[in-house]
Amino acid sequence: MKSRIYLTILFSVSLVYGSLAQVVAPGATLQLVADGFSFTEGPAADRNGNVFFTDQPNNRIWRYSTNGNLAIFMKPAGRANGLYFDQQGYLIACADEHNELWRIGMDRKVEKLAVSYRDSLFNGPNDVWASPTGTIYFTDPYYQRDYWSRTAPDLAAEALYMYRDGKVTRVDDQFKRPNGIIGTPDGKFLYVADIGDNKTYRYTIRRDGSLTDRQLFAQQGSDGMTIDEKGNVYLTGKGVHVYNPSGEKIDHIDVPSNWTANVCFGGADRDVLFITASDKVFTLQMAVKGVR
Repeated sequence: MKSRIYLTILFSVSLVYGSLAQVVAPGATLQLVADGFSFTEGPAADRNGNVFFTDQPNNRIWRYSTNGNLAIFMKPAGRANGLYFDQQGYLIACADEHNELWRIGMDRKVEKLAVSYRDSLFNGPNDVWASPTGTIYFTDPYYQRDYWSRTAPDLAAEALYMYRDGKVTRVDDQFKRPNGIIGTPDGKFLYVADIGDNKTYRYTIRRDGSLTDRQLFAQQGSDGMTIDEKGNVYLTGKGVHVYNPSGEKIDHIDVPSNWTANVCFGGADRDVLFITASDKVFTLQMAVKGVR
């Protein structure tokens, strides 16, 4: 009797865990889109599912269309790193050549949204998320760049900021090195990774855009992040790690690269995971879809 009970429980747990972990389409494998880049980052999908991503050392933004065409969208590109599309279809870019936050139209015209905080240069805007209300959140760690003349930060804190109604506000500076960021499509929650402390936090977003209820979500940091329709959060670094909304790790996607920098969902049906992995970019067919 004890053996039967044990086997039943084990089988039930396996079924539950397996169903939670089914984020990759059955039989799907990584597909190499292209290689030969220097360091790819910042994938972001427009409303049609075309993916834009950066190759920061080469100062370019690339566009990978839903029909498989890969072409340079913008060069030079302000040494753009993290990207995200806002509700109006503008590409928001962390342009750290001069440590600025940009809004780029599809005509490639640039508007500089933020260039400093209290008259001090940002450390280097890194990753960004635009909420459905229009509030923009971005992380500002310090990574020394070889194209900078400065050798030390102007700001002591490596912090999280928000841009709203033309104003920049520091919303949290309790990080070692903030990096990846993503929010939920309803605009209620924000996830921010502290890659320097190997942790990811979740915040509740108030109606005025301010943050409250900071909670540890996962004992893992991340370079870039995305989220799917079930609320699963995807963290990057050594491959792609998938956590359910409760902060439980449910899957890991191996990526043949020393570093996986970032991910997003693209494609016409938003069911293709686009992965930037150093000198390469990959796609993977998923059993779940991304969200806007």
